[in-house]
Amino acid sequence: MKSLLLIFAKNPDLGKVKTRLAKTIGDQKALRIYQALLHHTLEISAAVEADKKILFTHRPEAHDLIEKYQYQQDIQIGDELGTRMRHAVKNGFEQGYQKIVLIGSDLFDLESDDLLNAFEALDTYDACIGPAEDGGYYLLGLSFWDQSLFENKDWGTDRVLLQTLNNLSSKSLLLLDEKNDIDTIDDLKNSPKLVALLKTL
Repeated sequence: MKSLLLIFAKNPDLGKVKTRLAKTIGDQKALRIYQALLHHTLEISAAVEADKKILFTHRPEAHDLIEKYQYQQDIQIGDELGTRMRHAVKNGFEQGYQKIVLIGSDLFDLESDDLLNAFEALDTYDACIGPAEDGGYYLLGLSFWDQSLFENKDWGTDRVLLQTLNNLSSKSLLLLDEKNDIDTIDDLKNSPKLVALLKTL
């Protein structure tokens, strides 16, 4: 089955990434943390046998990290997260992909096996979802198209996961392990690898 991995990312620009974290550690360190998260995401994605597309908030400038992996690149289209995700996933299905997995780029706990398990799950299940500790999700895998998954959601709140699960109530679904994404200093403190990295910055 034709598979696609969509990676949603912000452009690695100073003062534009990890802004909540930057309030505590400063813009420069927040950028370095984000670059480490993005590098980790691209690195673990390389092991997945699927087409890969990284979607930025705007057209990126040349960057060694991005050029290293030679993934397809595109721009997120839409004013809110749900609209941007809906457009990307719908476009993937229209291009003939049968399994689509969508992830972000701020999860240091995500590993290649998580992505491999998600694609494998879609051979059996209609969908799979990776719950985040903050009430959202870090991964959404689909083998069917349903735009309601991306509509009428309170994006950025702890209600997103439950609202999405309600949309999937009639579908076969695999829940993946819960993980923690990195948005605040408390999230950072719960990731020993990133704490160690921060000490070197």
